[in-house]
Amino acid sequence: MTQKTHIAWLAPVMLGTTLPGLAFAQAETEGTDASRDLSPLVVTATRNRSQAGETPQKITVITREQIEQQLAITQDPGQVLSNLIPSYSPSRQKLSNTGETFRGRAPLFLIDGVPQTNPLRDSARDSYTIDLSMVERIEVIHGASAEHGLGATGGLINFVTKRAEGGGISHQISTQLTFDDDFESEGFGNKLGYQLSAQNGDWDFLGAVTRQERGVFYDGNDEIVGIAYPGELQNSTSYDLFGKLGYWIDEDQNVEFSLNHFDLEEGDDYVPETGNRDAGIPTTARRGSRDGAPGFNEVTTARLAYSHDDWLGNELDAQIYRQRFRARFATTPFFPYLDASGNTQYDQSRNESDKLGGKFSLSRAGLLDDRLRLTTGIDVLQDETRQMLVDTERTYVPETQFRNYALFLQGDFSLTDSLSLHAGVRHEQAELEVDTFSTIDRSNVTQDNVTVDGGKPDFDETLYNLGLVYQATDWAQLYANYSQGFGMPDVGRVLRGIDVPGQDIDTLLQLQPIVTDNREIGARFDWDRYGLELSYYESDSDYGERLAEVNGVFVGNREKTEIQGVEVTGEMRLGDAHDLRLTYTHAEGESDQDGDGSVDTELTGINIAPDTLRLGWSAAWNDTLSSHLQASHYFDRSVDDPELEFDGYTLFDASLAYRLPVGQLSFGIENLTDEQYITYYSQAARVSDEYYFAGRGRTFTLGYQLDF
Repeated sequence: MTQKTHIAWLAPVMLGTTLPGLAFAQAETEGTDASRDLSPLVVTATRNRSQAGETPQKITVITREQIEQQLAITQDPGQVLSNLIPSYSPSRQKLSNTGETFRGRAPLFLIDGVPQTNPLRDSARDSYTIDLSMVERIEVIHGASAEHGLGATGGLINFVTKRAEGGGISHQISTQLTFDDDFESEGFGNKLGYQLSAQNGDWDFLGAVTRQERGVFYDGNDEIVGIAYPGELQNSTSYDLFGKLGYWIDEDQNVEFSLNHFDLEEGDDYVPETGNRDAGIPTTARRGSRDGAPGFNEVTTARLAYSHDDWLGNELDAQIYRQRFRARFATTPFFPYLDASGNTQYDQSRNESDKLGGKFSLSRAGLLDDRLRLTTGIDVLQDETRQMLVDTERTYVPETQFRNYALFLQGDFSLTDSLSLHAGVRHEQAELEVDTFSTIDRSNVTQDNVTVDGGKPDFDETLYNLGLVYQATDWAQLYANYSQGFGMPDVGRVLRGIDVPGQDIDTLLQLQPIVTDNREIGARFDWDRYGLELSYYESDSDYGERLAEVNGVFVGNREKTEIQGVEVTGEMRLGDAHDLRLTYTHAEGESDQDGDGSVDTELTGINIAPDTLRLGWSAAWNDTLSSHLQASHYFDRSVDDPELEFDGYTLFDASLAYRLPVGQLSFGIENLTDEQYITYYSQAARVSDEYYFAGRGRTFTLGYQLDF
């Protein structure tokens, strides 16, 4: 066949959102002839191949340029997501997503459509399964969605990985050095990366590897930030191996195999120095030997995909995937036991989850005089999860098998040239299987507590979505949407916490699914160089899940919850060189803690983000120099519990990029003003001296990248 080169072209994307007129396109070249055919960006996170700016719900698309701007400042995935996704909670700056919610609920993380979330025993490490250097863009669907099944009660976050481009063979080498403003040797970190892109005839391949060593973090007072036992980013080492191989059978058919292995291991040579919350003294750290083995996150994801753009007039997409997830948590005082000499020791736990699944969809456009597009398909998933105690080799959470089958139908119908209807239905059939097991006595984990009879409860839910998009003028678009999301509670938390005899799996109401109703109205405006999007949403669940701390351990309370919020995003392009961006989010929520059927208690920081204002300014000063400056202001927040009130703070970050005769140099500054602050999670999520952490102070990152 004639050699083909597939190139992705990226036009400016507003604040990561895709408002009307902002596009993503693909061009094909035959031999030496090249042409650029700009077309709207297809958001792969939507099963019906929706085009950005034409959906009845808010969608944010984070471009590669925006990812690189953030990575020049911070390598923390949680911080990157928080900086770029409206209504995403402030990062904990730890190896944990606990408390990092999306519109007050749990997001479903995906890599090329493969779920990364572990709903049966939430390890709270869902965003730490791939290095963002491997990611081309991030697609975000705001609000409850059933498009990819289990877990998206707050929305979808899909990492779309890079693929080979440009034709021939190309290489990229990158390096970064990170250090605090006092140049402390303990705070130095480094990162090395290599990428190979190759295209030959109908074959294309992308391979990449990164290795990163992180030093300790220093706060604004030049004190070492405290160590978090459940999971820590500082003083850690990680690497990522990624490969993607594609073959074009013909002009319409493509087969693609990808494999990603991510491994992050914590250091074990620092121990915490507990602070004093009442006195405003944050937890710090000092050199010392930690008990037990270091914690880690180890994830391997394999995916095989096939697409056919013209199978009997239909578009066919199919993929099967497998994921192996292992997460070990550091030793904590929650698992005491007596050794052979009668001395008290403390165990540590390890989560183990294995997923096998497939997604198949068939889409046909051009129906009813080109007014109707229909998409149908089936998803299957098998998830096996358990949580072990490492030292005593006991089962903390029994092996739980979850099988899920779902059929869906989605339709997009153009009622008029300016009004379109979007509607769909999805039926979920799920079965949970747990054998008879004994819970563990937490006062001595070598002892049993109570026996729980096993069972096979099954669930079925039919979920709906309905939306309208109205193009009022060539610069104004209105939309309204109703959608539902389907999720499971943290089954592991429920099972391990049973302390009353005579319970059985089949009758545990706490294991019932979480169904979330999301209602949203919004407007998009595009005035050439100016853009604005406004949205208001309500997110309700009659039997939701609210995290609460009990004796130092988080439990999931099943309660009615109601959340409301507003999101505002805007952009102003000043000529071709300057781009100003703004986002503002407000959210509030309540839950029914007394069980009377009426919500009565405000949600705290473990469940909901503070009101946030973000400003950004990107500038291209000339062909060689560009800059980015951003500010994030988190407003004060008061709740019913006075101990969990939040004193807001403001952070500034900046970066420069300079193109050298050979390669490109970058320089980033996180927390430009060296603000001393206590993180949102530490203030508003839990009352604890051990988890009272300051945020990271002024930090520099120097990078160099060479493409050849």
